[in-house]
Amino acid sequence: ENPPVRRNGRHQRRWRRPRARASPQDHQDGAPAQGQEALRQGHPAVPRLRPRRRLRPLKVRARSIARDSHLRPLAHDFPVPLTVSLSDLSAVETVVPARGKALVATDLSIAIPEGTYARIAPRSGLALKHAIDAGAGVIDADYRGPVGVVLFNHSEVDFVVKPGDRVAQMIIQVIATPEVAEVEDLDATVRGEGGFGSTGV
Repeated sequence: ENPPVRRNGRHQRRWRRPRARASPQDHQDGAPAQGQEALRQGHPAVPRLRPRRRLRPLKVRARSIARDSHLRPLAHDFPVPLTVSLSDLSAVETVVPARGKALVATDLSIAIPEGTYARIAPRSGLALKHAIDAGAGVIDADYRGPVGVVLFNHSEVDFVVKPGDRVAQMIIQVIATPEVAEVEDLDATVRGEGGFGSTGV
């Protein structure tokens, strides 16, 4: 029986969703009926995540230094939040020695919005087929020089980069620049100073 609720001088009944009845199979599994129902239909008490608010598209100004190449976006166009991926094209032929590294110059200089940074990321195809990785790739928003890509060759043969090859991906990502306050002590946590495998291998 649902208890009456008094609204505007009248009695109205507050209807409640009936509880799911336990089935014989639920009791055989040894789990409560409510838990089984929650697994099937989703528990109403669990809040759903709200979709992330879409931000305005980021605008990156790019300049070709030699004026003989063009910026190429990736082949696909997925709506990735907070990031925009572009291909870094090599400007000159460079040899990345086996088990070594090399700085590959590009024909690109950029101006990215304040509150963002550019990250040079490796390409999955080069990593899988040629064991080529990209590293040391953080570009600040106030840098205006040519973009360089540090490539690491983990294979046993030299890797030749030709002009126009797509050697890496540039990801423009929004970051937070917090104010740093110097203090005498930090708040205590359960983990404390444990690091380098203290939480497991």
